[in-house]
Parts: sequence; C-alpha cells; structure tokens
Amino acid sequence: MTDNKVKVGITQGDINGISYEIIIKTLKDNRLLDFCIPVLYGSPKVLAYHRKAIDVENFSLISIAEAHEAKPKKACIINCHDDNIRVELGKATTYAGEAAYQAMEIAVKDLIDRQIDVLVTAPIDKHTIQQKDFQFPGHTEYLQSRLEIKDTLMMMVGPDVRVGVVTGHIPLSEVAQTLSVDLILRKLRIMNESLKNDFNIQKPRLAVLGLNPHAGDHGLLGKEETDIIEPAVKQATDEGMIVIGPFAADGLFGSGSFSKFDGIMAMYHDQGLAPFKALSFDQGVNYTAGLPVVRTSPVHGTAYEIAGLGKANPDSFRQALYLACDI
Repeated sequence: MTDNKVKVGITQGDINGISYEIIIKTLKDNRLLDFCIPVLYGSPKVLAYHRKAIDVENFSLISIAEAHEAKPKKACIINCHDDNIRVELGKATTYAGEAAYQAMEIAVKDLIDRQIDVLVTAPIDKHTIQQKDFQFPGHTEYLQSRLEIKDTLMMMVGPDVRVGVVTGHIPLSEVAQTLSVDLILRKLRIMNESLKNDFNIQKPRLAVLGLNPHAGDHGLLGKEETDIIEPAVKQATDEGMIVIGPFAADGLFGSGSFSKFDGIMAMYHDQGLAPFKALSFDQGVNYTAGLPVVRTSPVHGTAYEIAGLGKANPDSFRQALYLACDI
C-alpha cells in the first residue's frame, strides 16, 4: 500500500454497458481519495466518450503507464488499448468483449505482481468475452485458473446478509449430480474461514439450504438432503464449525430467520442470488472468497438497455470498492 492507502485496481468491464458510468459516478467523489488510490484499467478515449454521454463535467483521471506510478490523492487510468477503440452503446459485440479481456488481463497481472492491492471488476458480457484465452463462465473461474487455486466461493455480501453458493455458473440440470458431501464441505470451510479472517467474525454461524422444496420433506421430495447435505453438515459440525441445516430456502428467507446467521450456503446460483438481490440489490457486492488476493464486483450486469442514459445506480459498485478496501 502507498502511504497507508489501498491501491485499488478497477477493470473497465464491457465498454458498451454501464461500467464507465458507475465508475465515473463513484470516482468523482473525491472523499474516496482519503483512503484509497483508484487505478482504472481501460481507455482515456472511452472514459471521455462516456463522460460526455452522461453529461458529467469537471471529471478527469491522471494517465499513467504503470500502476506503480500512482500517487496518493489522485485517481488514475492506465490505457490498455490503442486509439482505434470504439464504443457502441447498448450493443453486445465481440470487440467490446476483447477490450474487456485485455484490460482484465493487465489488471490481474498487476494484482499477482502486487502492483495493486485489491481488484474491483466492472461487469462483463459473459458471452462476448469468450475467446481462445478466456473460456470461463465468469471472472471467478478465470481468477481461480490464473491464480492456480483449486477452490473458491462466490459470496454475495449485503448490509444484513451474506450468501454463498455451492454450485455457481452451471446449468440447473447439472446441480444435483454435481453436489457431493466433499464439495459442500469444502465450500463451508471457505465461507467459515473467510468470515473469520475477512469479516472479523470469531465464531460464524452458518445456515445450509436444502436442494429440494421443503428441504426434501424427509425424503418425500428428494434424497439429496438425507444422502448428501445432512452428512456434510454433520462433518462440518464435527470439525468445530457452527453449521445448521438443511433449511427450506423459502422458509428461511420468508420468515426473516436468515438474519440469525452470519452466512447462508445455497446449493445453486438462483437459490441464493434471487433472495439476496431482492434484499440487497443496490448495496450488494460479489466477493470471491478463498483467493490469496481480494476481488470484488457489483452484483449487477452490463445493463445495455440503459447504457449512456445517465440512469445507472453506482451504489453496488461503490460498495464493492469499499468492501475491497475494508477486507
């Protein structure tokens, strides 16, 4: 860290979406510079285009060639592209996907080389970014590969709730066959350690959701709870973790009982993210637990439909930056 301030690498994400708008709206508050040094990996030309599109005056970033040149009290930008880069607002293009990948590759290298302290990733289009060097469902899997880490946990963090998912970006039809006692246990260990080390919760209380309606109803609606989830909960308890479940997802969230726990482990993506986003969409943050580095992102996507209109809410991105610095 420079002068005790966290050097925050920010990837530009998809240049045709709302990424630059939420970045501009966040960084134009100079109070951020009291505790961090933002370094945007992107393009000054694209920044100027979006600033004009959303009619923001008196905003600029200091251009630097490399992250180590960043200084306190200045928000900076590293140009990752040539001057021919072009923006097509609201369109999903392979060109924008390539630009997102280029910026991310440079930022992640700097993160690995400790040129930046933490990484905040703006939204990408998971389809257009696919190419020879990026064949992953998203940022999480890409970082896991680059850092050669076997296991990570996608954990959604809000003001009042934290939700992890055992299976992330996979088809729903593959969830049941992917679940195992070992997989659930590994994810619980990551969540438990992250809550202790990253969030300073000494004895985390974890709730585990069932897979089936009513958590299987004693085997009537499915066997995964009795055959897989309950044994994983027991083993986690035997290891000294405070883990309770499996709970029926609708009951836990609908009754408000989720608030009694420090972390909730869902079995699949939408089971955890749908209630989380209903509760914390504007303030929520996607945190990749289990990495040797800190990476956060907003919980929303590229939002092509409002790109360039000045309507994007920067709160989730702002919270992602705050959380990265806090951790």
